Amino acid sequence: MVRSRSLLVVPFLAALPLFAGDYDALLGAMKKAWPQVETVAVVCDSNSSKGALSSLTSAAGGFKVLVIDVKGPQDMGKAIGALSGRKPDAVILLAGDKVAGDGSSAASFLIQRMAALKVPTAATTEAGVKQGAALGIGPGTGGKLLANAKVAGVAGVAVPAGATAL
Repeated sequence: MVRSRSLLVVPFLAALPLFAGDYDALLGAMKKAWPQVETVAVVCDSNSSKGALSSLTSAAGGFKVLVIDVKGPQDMGKAIGALSGRKPDAVILLAGDKVAGDGSSAASFLIQRMAALKVPTAATTEAGVKQGAALGIGPGTGGKLLANAKVAGVAGVAVPAGATAL
């Protein structure tokens, strides 16, 4: 029994470095392109996204991080209400989140509502930028800085210099 437990722990520990650095490039690009951003929000299922949240908060030196915990798509209306009241400067999508991760209908809803409130959304994947995030860089973009100029315009933020427009 001890052996099977250690075998379960090894894959978990091996996966931790995969999160390391996922958000460094994204937050650096946000600081450079959007210097007014001080508070970033994340909407996610915090229990299932602990590793990604830990990586984000570790990389977020100089930013305040607001976490809005949702357990399913039914919670997205309340999340938008909380974000409207707290007024973050930007929202970051967690790529692997089961509720509001890239590609989900909840992420689309979040991106649209935040852009209407002039709050840009950022992602670490190309899928997130294609879905409507104003900015994206990270492992899911191959390290390239990507931008969605249409959404950036709606959200009232600049497209970063050198970004590839999607």
